[in-house]
Amino acid sequence: MSLPEDFEDILDAAHEIGPKLAALAPDVDARTGDIRETYDILREAGFLKLVVPKRYGGAGLGFEHYWQVLAALAAYNGPAALGLNMHNAVIGSMCDAADAPLPPMAENFRTWFFDEIVTGGKMFASASSEVGSGAKLMGLRTTYRPTEDGSGYVISGKKAFVSLARVADYYAVPARPEGSTDPGKISHFLVAREDAGVKFGEIYEMSAMYGTSTAGMSLDDVVVPAGRLFLGIEGMSLPKIIREPHWMIAGYTGAYLGICEAIVRFVVDAMAAAPGRADSAVVQRNLGWMSARLAAARALVFDAGRSIDADRGSIEANARVHAAKYVVGELGPDLIREAVSLCGSAAVSRGKALERLIREVQYCAVMPAKPDECLEYVGKAALGVNLYEEGAFSW
Repeated sequence: MSLPEDFEDILDAAHEIGPKLAALAPDVDARTGDIRETYDILREAGFLKLVVPKRYGGAGLGFEHYWQVLAALAAYNGPAALGLNMHNAVIGSMCDAADAPLPPMAENFRTWFFDEIVTGGKMFASASSEVGSGAKLMGLRTTYRPTEDGSGYVISGKKAFVSLARVADYYAVPARPEGSTDPGKISHFLVAREDAGVKFGEIYEMSAMYGTSTAGMSLDDVVVPAGRLFLGIEGMSLPKIIREPHWMIAGYTGAYLGICEAIVRFVVDAMAAAPGRADSAVVQRNLGWMSARLAAARALVFDAGRSIDADRGSIEANARVHAAKYVVGELGPDLIREAVSLCGSAAVSRGKALERLIREVQYCAVMPAKPDECLEYVGKAALGVNLYEEGAFSW
Protein backbone atom coordinates (compact mmCIF):
# COMPACT_ATOMS: atom_id res chain seq x y z
CA MET A 1 0.00 0.00 0.00
CA SER A 2 1.29 3.46 -0.88
CA LEU A 3 0.81 6.27 1.59
CA PRO A 4 -1.32 9.26 0.59
CA GLU A 5 0.57 12.47 -0.17
CA ASP A 6 -1.56 14.76 2.00
CA PHE A 7 -0.87 14.80 5.74
CA GLU A 8 -4.55 14.75 6.73
CA ASP A 9 -5.05 11.67 4.54
CA ILE A 10 -2.06 10.00 6.20
CA LEU A 11 -3.61 10.76 9.59
CA ASP A 12 -6.86 9.22 8.35
CA ALA A 13 -4.89 6.15 7.25
CA ALA A 14 -3.50 5.84 10.79
CA HIS A 15 -7.04 5.81 12.17
CA GLU A 16 -8.03 3.29 9.49
CA ILE A 17 -5.43 0.72 10.54
CA GLY A 18 -5.71 1.68 14.22
CA PRO A 19 -8.56 -0.70 15.09
CA LYS A 20 -6.61 -3.59 13.53
CA LEU A 21 -3.64 -2.75 15.72
CA ALA A 22 -5.87 -2.37 18.78
CA ALA A 23 -7.38 -5.81 18.23
CA LEU A 24 -3.93 -7.41 18.33
CA ALA A 25 -2.71 -5.65 21.50
CA PRO A 26 -4.37 -7.83 24.20
CA ASP A 27 -3.14 -11.16 22.83
CA VAL A 28 0.39 -9.88 22.25
CA ASP A 29 0.46 -8.48 25.79
CA ALA A 30 -0.69 -11.88 27.07
CA ARG A 31 2.15 -13.59 25.12
CA THR A 32 -0.33 -15.51 22.98
CA GLY A 33 -0.32 -13.30 19.87
CA ASP A 34 2.14 -13.00 16.99
CA ILE A 35 4.26 -9.87 17.47
CA ARG A 36 5.20 -9.79 13.79
CA GLU A 37 1.59 -9.42 12.69
CA THR A 38 1.46 -5.93 14.19
CA TYR A 39 4.50 -4.75 12.25
CA ASP A 40 3.31 -6.44 9.06
CA ILE A 41 0.24 -4.18 9.20
CA LEU A 42 2.42 -1.08 9.56
CA ARG A 43 4.75 -2.26 6.80
CA GLU A 44 1.94 -3.06 4.37
CA ALA A 45 0.28 0.30 5.07
CA GLY A 46 3.47 2.09 4.03
CA PHE A 47 4.19 3.54 7.46
CA LEU A 48 7.88 2.58 7.36
CA LYS A 49 8.45 5.52 4.99
CA LEU A 50 6.58 8.23 6.91
CA VAL A 51 9.63 10.46 7.32
CA VAL A 52 11.53 9.41 4.18
CA PRO A 53 11.73 12.47 1.87
CA LYS A 54 9.29 12.58 -1.01
CA ARG A 55 12.03 12.70 -3.63
CA TYR A 56 13.17 9.29 -2.39
CA GLY A 57 9.64 7.88 -2.47
CA GLY A 58 8.49 8.53 1.10
CA ALA A 59 5.81 10.68 2.69
CA GLY A 60 8.28 13.36 3.78
CA LEU A 61 6.63 14.16 7.12
CA GLY A 62 8.28 16.74 9.36
CA PHE A 63 8.78 16.11 13.06
CA GLU A 64 5.53 17.76 14.15
CA HIS A 65 3.36 15.82 11.71
CA TYR A 66 5.24 12.62 12.45
CA TRP A 67 4.51 13.04 16.16
CA GLN A 68 0.82 13.55 15.38
CA VAL A 69 0.66 10.32 13.39
CA LEU A 70 2.61 8.46 16.07
CA ALA A 71 0.24 9.71 18.77
CA ALA A 72 -2.75 8.60 16.69
CA LEU A 73 -1.33 5.08 16.31
CA ALA A 74 -0.33 4.84 19.98
CA ALA A 75 -3.87 5.62 21.10
CA TYR A 76 -4.77 2.24 19.55
CA ASN A 77 -1.62 0.24 20.31
CA GLY A 78 1.21 1.81 22.31
CA PRO A 79 3.90 -0.84 21.78
CA ALA A 80 3.26 -0.81 18.01
CA ALA A 81 3.83 2.94 17.89
CA LEU A 82 6.98 2.62 19.99
CA GLY A 83 8.31 -0.09 17.70
CA LEU A 84 7.57 2.06 14.65
CA ASN A 85 9.38 4.95 16.30
CA MET A 86 12.44 2.77 16.86
CA HIS A 87 12.58 2.34 13.08
CA ASN A 88 12.20 6.07 12.52
CA ALA A 89 14.69 6.98 15.25
CA VAL A 90 17.31 5.12 13.21
CA ILE A 91 16.39 6.53 9.81
CA GLY A 92 15.33 9.98 11.03
CA SER A 93 18.76 11.61 11.08
CA MET A 94 19.36 10.45 7.53
CA CYS A 95 15.99 11.83 6.46
CA ASP A 96 16.77 15.15 8.16
CA ALA A 97 19.94 15.42 6.09
CA ALA A 98 18.46 14.15 2.83
CA ASP A 99 19.21 17.38 0.94
CA ALA A 100 22.74 17.89 2.28
CA PRO A 101 25.52 17.51 -0.30
CA LEU A 102 27.64 14.46 0.48
CA PRO A 103 30.88 12.91 -0.81
CA PRO A 104 30.40 9.98 -3.22
CA MET A 105 30.74 7.20 -0.61
CA ALA A 106 28.18 8.83 1.67
CA GLU A 107 25.83 9.53 -1.22
CA ASN A 108 25.99 5.87 -2.26
CA PHE A 109 25.11 4.88 1.30
CA ARG A 110 22.16 7.28 1.39
CA THR A 111 20.78 6.05 -1.93
CA TRP A 112 21.07 2.40 -0.86
CA PHE A 113 19.60 3.20 2.56
CA PHE A 114 16.43 4.83 1.26
CA ASP A 115 15.98 2.18 -1.41
CA GLU A 116 16.06 -0.55 1.24
CA ILE A 117 13.14 1.18 3.02
CA VAL A 118 11.03 2.36 0.10
CA THR A 119 11.56 -0.46 -2.39
CA GLY A 120 12.65 -3.26 -0.11
CA GLY A 121 10.24 -2.53 2.76
CA LYS A 122 13.08 -3.03 5.24
CA MET A 123 12.65 -2.14 8.90
CA PHE A 124 15.42 -0.68 11.05
CA ALA A 125 16.02 -0.68 14.80
CA SER A 126 18.63 0.54 17.25
CA ALA A 127 21.00 -1.64 19.25
CA SER A 128 22.59 1.04 21.41
CA SER A 129 21.87 0.19 25.05
CA GLU A 130 24.36 -1.77 27.13
CA VAL A 131 24.23 -3.01 30.68
CA GLY A 132 25.59 -0.32 32.98
CA SER A 133 25.60 2.58 30.51
CA GLY A 134 22.14 2.42 28.98
CA ALA A 135 21.78 4.15 25.62
CA LYS A 136 24.52 6.70 26.35
CA LEU A 137 27.65 6.56 24.22
CA MET A 138 29.90 7.31 27.18
CA GLY A 139 31.17 4.00 28.55
CA LEU A 140 30.27 2.06 25.38
CA ARG A 141 32.04 -1.30 25.37
CA THR A 142 31.12 -2.71 21.95
CA THR A 143 34.16 -2.50 19.65
CA TYR A 144 35.04 -2.70 15.99
CA ARG A 145 38.17 -3.22 13.90
CA PRO A 146 38.84 -3.29 10.15
CA THR A 147 38.83 -6.64 8.42
CA GLU A 148 42.27 -7.87 7.36
CA ASP A 149 41.55 -7.16 3.70
CA GLY A 150 40.10 -3.72 4.45
CA SER A 151 36.73 -4.54 2.87
CA GLY A 152 34.68 -4.10 6.03
CA TYR A 153 34.59 -4.17 9.81
CA VAL A 154 34.43 -6.77 12.58
CA ILE A 155 32.09 -5.89 15.46
CA SER A 156 32.00 -7.55 18.89
CA GLY A 157 29.93 -6.79 21.98
CA LYS A 158 26.70 -7.27 23.85
CA LYS A 159 23.62 -5.06 23.71
CA ALA A 160 20.66 -4.84 26.07
CA PHE A 161 17.07 -3.74 25.53
CA VAL A 162 17.13 -4.07 21.75
CA SER A 163 13.60 -3.40 20.51
CA LEU A 164 12.29 -5.17 17.40
CA ALA A 165 14.60 -8.10 18.15
CA ARG A 166 14.11 -10.69 15.38
CA VAL A 167 11.58 -8.32 13.75
CA ALA A 168 13.73 -5.59 12.17
CA ASP A 169 15.92 -6.28 9.16
CA TYR A 170 18.82 -4.03 10.23
CA TYR A 171 20.13 -2.78 13.57
CA ALA A 172 22.11 0.43 14.01
CA VAL A 173 24.99 -0.57 16.27
CA PRO A 174 27.32 2.04 17.81
CA ALA A 175 30.83 0.80 18.49
CA ARG A 176 34.20 2.26 19.39
CA PRO A 177 37.51 1.35 17.74
CA GLU A 178 39.39 -1.43 19.51
CA GLY A 179 41.87 0.10 21.95
CA SER A 180 40.14 3.48 22.10
CA THR A 181 38.02 4.93 24.91
CA ASP A 182 37.43 8.26 23.14
CA PRO A 183 33.63 8.70 22.67
CA GLY A 184 34.40 11.12 19.85
CA LYS A 185 35.55 8.19 17.72
CA ILE A 186 32.38 6.12 18.05
CA SER A 187 30.76 5.06 14.77
CA HIS A 188 27.44 3.48 13.82
CA PHE A 189 27.15 0.37 11.68
CA LEU A 190 24.14 -1.37 10.17
CA VAL A 191 24.11 -5.01 11.21
CA ALA A 192 21.65 -7.28 9.43
CA ARG A 193 19.48 -9.67 11.42
CA GLU A 194 20.86 -12.60 9.42
CA ASP A 195 24.56 -11.67 9.68
CA ALA A 196 26.73 -14.48 11.00
CA GLY A 197 27.52 -14.00 14.68
CA VAL A 198 24.29 -12.13 15.54
CA LYS A 199 22.24 -13.74 18.29
CA PHE A 200 19.21 -12.59 20.27
CA GLY A 201 18.15 -13.66 23.74
CA GLU A 202 14.62 -14.34 24.88
CA ILE A 203 12.16 -11.44 24.85
CA TYR A 204 12.32 -9.69 28.20
CA GLU A 205 9.55 -10.48 30.66
CA MET A 206 8.86 -6.83 31.43
CA SER A 207 5.66 -5.63 33.06
CA ALA A 208 4.55 -4.16 29.74
CA MET A 209 5.67 -3.51 26.18
CA TYR A 210 6.03 -7.17 25.21
CA GLY A 211 4.82 -5.98 21.82
CA THR A 212 8.07 -4.08 21.21
CA SER A 213 9.87 -7.45 21.05
CA THR A 214 12.73 -6.26 23.27
CA ALA A 215 15.63 -8.60 24.02
CA GLY A 216 19.38 -8.77 24.49
CA MET A 217 21.68 -9.05 21.48
CA SER A 218 25.19 -10.44 21.17
CA LEU A 219 27.64 -9.74 18.36
CA ASP A 220 30.40 -12.31 18.08
CA ASP A 221 32.95 -11.09 15.50
CA VAL A 222 30.17 -9.96 13.16
CA VAL A 223 31.60 -8.93 9.79
CA VAL A 224 29.82 -6.09 8.00
CA PRO A 225 30.85 -4.67 4.61
CA ALA A 226 32.31 -1.17 4.47
CA GLY A 227 29.14 0.00 2.77
CA ARG A 228 27.22 -0.44 6.02
CA LEU A 229 29.27 2.08 7.98
CA PHE A 230 26.78 4.92 8.52
CA LEU A 231 27.46 7.48 5.78
CA GLY A 232 30.80 5.80 5.18
CA ILE A 233 32.44 8.05 7.78
CA GLU A 234 33.94 6.93 11.09
CA GLY A 235 33.60 8.95 14.29
CA MET A 236 30.39 10.80 13.38
CA SER A 237 28.08 9.44 16.08
CA LEU A 238 28.70 11.65 19.11
CA PRO A 239 28.85 15.03 17.28
CA LYS A 240 25.57 14.23 15.50
CA ILE A 241 23.76 13.24 18.70
CA ILE A 242 25.04 16.28 20.59
CA ARG A 243 23.84 18.72 17.93
CA GLU A 244 20.59 16.99 17.01
CA PRO A 245 19.42 14.76 19.89
CA HIS A 246 15.69 14.88 19.07
CA TRP A 247 15.41 11.40 17.57
CA MET A 248 17.49 9.64 20.19
CA ILE A 249 16.05 11.21 23.33
CA ALA A 250 12.46 12.03 22.46
CA GLY A 251 11.25 10.57 19.19
CA TYR A 252 8.88 8.29 21.10
CA THR A 253 7.33 11.18 23.06
CA GLY A 254 4.52 11.23 20.50
CA ALA A 255 3.81 7.58 21.25
CA TYR A 256 3.50 8.20 24.98
CA LEU A 257 1.26 11.18 24.28
CA GLY A 258 -0.98 8.76 22.37
CA ILE A 259 -1.06 6.35 25.33
CA CYS A 260 -2.10 9.28 27.54
CA GLU A 261 -4.83 10.04 24.99
CA ALA A 262 -6.02 6.44 25.27
CA ILE A 263 -6.21 6.67 29.07
CA VAL A 264 -8.39 9.80 28.92
CA ARG A 265 -10.55 8.28 26.19
CA PHE A 266 -11.08 5.14 28.26
CA VAL A 267 -12.17 7.13 31.31
CA VAL A 268 -14.51 9.35 29.30
CA ASP A 269 -16.18 6.32 27.70
CA ALA A 270 -16.46 4.55 31.07
CA MET A 271 -18.08 7.53 32.76
CA ALA A 272 -20.46 8.14 29.85
CA ALA A 273 -21.58 4.49 29.99
CA ALA A 274 -22.16 4.41 33.75
CA PRO A 275 -25.68 5.42 34.81
CA GLY A 276 -25.61 8.77 36.55
CA ARG A 277 -21.81 9.16 36.56
CA ALA A 278 -21.72 11.59 33.63
CA ASP A 279 -24.08 13.95 35.50
CA SER A 280 -21.84 14.15 38.56
CA ALA A 281 -20.17 17.53 39.03
CA VAL A 282 -17.19 15.84 40.66
CA VAL A 283 -16.73 13.48 37.71
CA GLN A 284 -17.09 16.37 35.27
CA ARG A 285 -14.47 18.45 37.09
CA ASN A 286 -12.05 15.55 37.26
CA LEU A 287 -12.50 14.78 33.58
CA GLY A 288 -12.02 18.46 32.88
CA TRP A 289 -8.71 18.36 34.77
CA MET A 290 -7.55 15.30 32.82
CA SER A 291 -8.57 16.84 29.50
CA ALA A 292 -6.90 20.18 30.29
CA ARG A 293 -3.62 18.51 31.31
CA LEU A 294 -3.68 16.38 28.16
CA ALA A 295 -4.39 19.41 25.95
CA ALA A 296 -1.50 21.33 27.50
CA ALA A 297 0.90 18.43 26.96
CA ARG A 298 -0.32 17.98 23.39
CA ALA A 299 0.27 21.66 22.65
CA LEU A 300 3.81 21.51 24.03
CA VAL A 301 4.67 18.33 22.13
CA PHE A 302 3.49 19.68 18.80
CA ASP A 303 5.13 23.07 19.44
CA ALA A 304 8.40 21.24 20.11
CA GLY A 305 7.93 19.33 16.86
CA ARG A 306 7.42 22.59 14.96
CA SER A 307 10.57 24.01 16.53
CA ILE A 308 12.59 21.04 15.25
CA ASP A 309 11.13 21.50 11.77
CA ALA A 310 11.89 25.24 11.81
CA ASP A 311 15.30 25.29 13.52
CA ARG A 312 16.65 21.77 13.82
CA GLY A 313 19.76 21.51 15.96
CA SER A 314 19.32 24.80 17.81
CA ILE A 315 19.64 24.80 21.59
CA GLU A 316 16.15 26.31 21.83
CA ALA A 317 14.56 23.53 19.76
CA ASN A 318 16.48 20.82 21.62
CA ALA A 319 15.38 22.29 24.97
CA ARG A 320 11.72 22.26 23.90
CA VAL A 321 11.98 18.62 22.94
CA HIS A 322 13.47 17.78 26.34
CA ALA A 323 10.71 19.79 28.02
CA ALA A 324 8.05 17.91 26.05
CA LYS A 325 9.58 14.56 27.02
CA TYR A 326 9.55 15.57 30.69
CA VAL A 327 5.96 16.85 30.67
CA VAL A 328 4.54 13.77 28.96
CA GLY A 329 6.50 11.49 31.29
CA GLU A 330 5.01 13.25 34.31
CA LEU A 331 1.51 13.39 32.79
CA GLY A 332 1.09 9.63 32.48
CA PRO A 333 1.25 8.74 36.19
CA ASP A 334 -0.96 11.74 37.04
CA LEU A 335 -3.63 10.53 34.62
CA ILE A 336 -3.33 7.01 36.00
CA ARG A 337 -4.09 8.14 39.54
CA GLU A 338 -7.21 9.98 38.42
CA ALA A 339 -8.32 7.14 36.13
CA VAL A 340 -8.11 4.57 38.94
CA SER A 341 -9.93 6.91 41.29
CA LEU A 342 -12.80 7.37 38.84
CA CYS A 343 -13.04 3.86 37.39
CA GLY A 344 -12.37 1.79 40.50
CA SER A 345 -10.39 -1.36 41.09
CA ALA A 346 -12.49 -3.51 38.76
CA ALA A 347 -11.18 -1.56 35.78
CA VAL A 348 -7.58 -2.41 36.58
CA SER A 349 -7.90 -6.17 36.89
CA ARG A 350 -5.26 -8.08 34.94
CA GLY A 351 -6.19 -8.24 31.27
CA LYS A 352 -8.38 -5.13 31.30
CA ALA A 353 -7.56 -2.39 28.79
CA LEU A 354 -6.92 0.26 31.43
CA GLU A 355 -4.62 -2.05 33.38
CA ARG A 356 -2.50 -2.54 30.24
CA LEU A 357 -2.39 1.21 29.56
CA ILE A 358 -1.27 1.82 33.15
CA ARG A 359 1.67 -0.55 32.72
CA GLU A 360 2.59 0.86 29.32
CA VAL A 361 2.59 4.55 30.17
CA GLN A 362 4.93 4.07 33.15
CA TYR A 363 7.87 3.33 30.86
CA CYS A 364 8.07 6.90 29.56
CA ALA A 365 9.82 7.99 32.75
CA VAL A 366 12.50 5.30 32.56
CA MET A 367 13.40 5.66 28.88
CA PRO A 368 16.09 8.19 28.01
CA ALA A 369 16.19 11.04 28.46
CA LYS A 370 14.97 10.45 32.02
CA PRO A 371 13.06 13.19 33.85
CA ASP A 372 16.05 14.57 35.76
CA GLU A 373 18.13 14.59 32.59
CA CYS A 374 15.41 16.46 30.73
CA LEU A 375 15.23 19.09 33.47
CA GLU A 376 19.01 19.40 33.59
CA TYR A 377 19.14 20.05 29.85
CA VAL A 378 16.32 22.61 29.94
CA GLY A 379 17.89 24.34 32.94
CA LYS A 380 21.32 24.53 31.32
CA ALA A 381 19.74 25.90 28.14
CA ALA A 382 18.01 28.60 30.20
CA LEU A 383 21.36 29.54 31.76
CA GLY A 384 23.04 29.80 28.37
CA VAL A 385 25.34 26.80 28.77
CA ASN A 386 26.90 25.72 25.47
CA LEU A 387 25.28 22.31 25.10
CA TYR A 388 27.21 21.61 21.91
CA GLU A 389 30.32 20.90 24.01
CA GLU A 390 30.86 17.20 24.76
CA GLY A 391 31.29 17.78 28.50
CA ALA A 392 28.23 20.01 28.94
CA PHE A 393 25.80 17.13 29.23
CA SER A 394 26.04 13.42 29.89
CA TRP A 395 25.65 11.77 26.49
